[in-house]
Amino acid sequence: MKFRKPTRAAIALTVSMVLLAASAVAAQKLSTTTPQDEATAKLVAEMVERYHVSQGKIDDAVSEKTLKHLLEELDPQKLYFTQADVDALGKYGRQLDDLIKAGNVDFIYKLYDLHLERLKARIELANRLIDAEHDFTEDESLVLDGKDRAWARTDEEIADRWRKRIKYDLLILNVDGTPLAEARERLHRRYATVLHAAEQTDDGEKLETLLSAITHSFDPHSSYMSPRTLEDFRIQMELSLEGIGAALRSEDGYTTVAQIVPGGAAEKDGRLKVGDRIIGVDPGDGKLVDVVEMKLDKVVRYIRGKAGTIVRLQVKPAENGAIQIYDLTRQTIELKSAEVKGEIIDTKGRIPGRPGMRIGVIDIPSFYRDFRGEQQGKAEFKSTARDVIKVLRDFDRKGGVDAIVVDLRSNGGGALNEAIEVSGLFIDDGPVVQVKEQTGKIRSHDDLDEGVYYSGPLVVLCNRLSASASEIFAGAVRDYGRGIVVGDTTTHGKGTVQNVMPVSRQLFRFLDNNEDRGALKLTIQQFYRVNGESTQQRGVRSDVVLPSLIDHLELGEGYLENALAFSQIEPARFRPVNLVTKEAIYELQTASAKRVAAEAKFQEVEQDIQRYLERKNRKTITLHEEQYRAERKADKRDKEEDPAAEETADGPIFPADHYNDEVLQITLHYVDLLNGAKTARK
Repeated sequence: MKFRKPTRAAIALTVSMVLLAASAVAAQKLSTTTPQDEATAKLVAEMVERYHVSQGKIDDAVSEKTLKHLLEELDPQKLYFTQADVDALGKYGRQLDDLIKAGNVDFIYKLYDLHLERLKARIELANRLIDAEHDFTEDESLVLDGKDRAWARTDEEIADRWRKRIKYDLLILNVDGTPLAEARERLHRRYATVLHAAEQTDDGEKLETLLSAITHSFDPHSSYMSPRTLEDFRIQMELSLEGIGAALRSEDGYTTVAQIVPGGAAEKDGRLKVGDRIIGVDPGDGKLVDVVEMKLDKVVRYIRGKAGTIVRLQVKPAENGAIQIYDLTRQTIELKSAEVKGEIIDTKGRIPGRPGMRIGVIDIPSFYRDFRGEQQGKAEFKSTARDVIKVLRDFDRKGGVDAIVVDLRSNGGGALNEAIEVSGLFIDDGPVVQVKEQTGKIRSHDDLDEGVYYSGPLVVLCNRLSASASEIFAGAVRDYGRGIVVGDTTTHGKGTVQNVMPVSRQLFRFLDNNEDRGALKLTIQQFYRVNGESTQQRGVRSDVVLPSLIDHLELGEGYLENALAFSQIEPARFRPVNLVTKEAIYELQTASAKRVAAEAKFQEVEQDIQRYLERKNRKTITLHEEQYRAERKADKRDKEEDPAAEETADGPIFPADHYNDEVLQITLHYVDLLNGAKTARK
């Protein structure tokens, strides 16, 4: 028997196992509300009510949503709690609002303590089931989504769910070709790791879970960030961190080096290699901490530190068993793989049957901005708009381009300022986006710089994961008639603005580190396109739609719980460029549809889509080995089209494939239409 990579369903179910559960509220409580927790909870409650765009109150309705969210987060597959547990916890459904406002967060500590008790019992059961015999010829199935089943009413019902869970784990490994003894050993290690991770959940993580559950009850994009999470958020926005320059992953309880970041301290030192295991860390105080079985985020916190300081690593190299000690000097690491990139594609040879043109591709992974660097007056603080300008200037230095494709696929957004500034590089002065304040006041955010950096043919490439700032840019391009949008039917549909504010009575002023209570990422505004339409739940529709499986998955704002509703306001006053006409769009759509129909790879995608739609409402997966093998064979193509399988950072910016080449075909055709229109006007 051969082994294969688990299906998405298997991955989803496996991930659920690292989450939490509890039983009755009477378990021993190991933690209690501290004065710091009390102050943080009170401030969060006050700030949510004061600044959230809805101007809603934390009341019984929010309390019930919060409890529901916590239960779903801790036990999404309903494998831990029973109905009796839920009933016992239910009394908090109308109490959490009052408790939080009073600064009492004892409930979350009770919940996690109870979870650990239940988790230990469930994993003990799981270990027995791993070693038991299972009949894979029996015609039975496993429910895929916990939302499709009720809470178990008896211990026997829970035990049967776990029997099927473990049987499914073994079935996957069996079909993938793993010998039974090895499969059992792997599952024992997996569930031991689950338990270790749960035991290491600290009070800060628990408090963050509770306060974020409250904010999520207002909308899906508001959250509480602990000081540690806030630092991770800053790294994403600034594209830099202070550390050794190594990407790490957790494998069987060990912290393993997954990648050495070019230009970082680890690469310069040269001793640390991919595959090496870090088993101890001295962060700089002379004490070597054993990090075997430690949660990855905690290991990372030990290794990160101020640039110029030394971290000592105890390493078990991948190539030999001799344990080594490496002293590395931390430095500021620039995350180059996540910044804007550009390349010029000569279509001659790549697109047969057409005259060659030079197409510039600009890949924008996110709209990042180093706000701290800006506030500190740094002349070269990190900025998406600045990096796009560098790419545009590079295009000019290399002889210019006939058209530009801005690739925003899977760009989840970022800084509003950057969306406006990047839009202004392609659109002359005028409004880019309108924003509605909590008071209902409408304010226009304009591009104040006259002129543009590039005025030629423009194509914006999006998918269902293009959100927020990406939608502002795509919407402005579409409303001004500045260019065309190509990709999935529509973008994600996130039309809200979040602000990161310190949890403090001194708003927008972060406290000293010893008093840092983290921050709120709170939805404070809604944004609207210059045509008056919100992108909320509707997104920005593509002018030319290309087939993709991701376009049919349940992705987008409309699938998120507590998402705000679509709304509309009066259009802004702006001067369209009108480089796009209805006739041109129709011609582009028609020509693209003919090419897509003739392309075998696109037809395979269409078949995948049809197969997915047929199975979309499937509630269970078979545990019968022969039937499962047949389903896995049919699923093979879907996995190859999995939207999570993005290109690697080291790969080409715009690799040659059926999808990207069709985007180039559309771009070339668009250039032809514009050139024809110019000729006709002469």
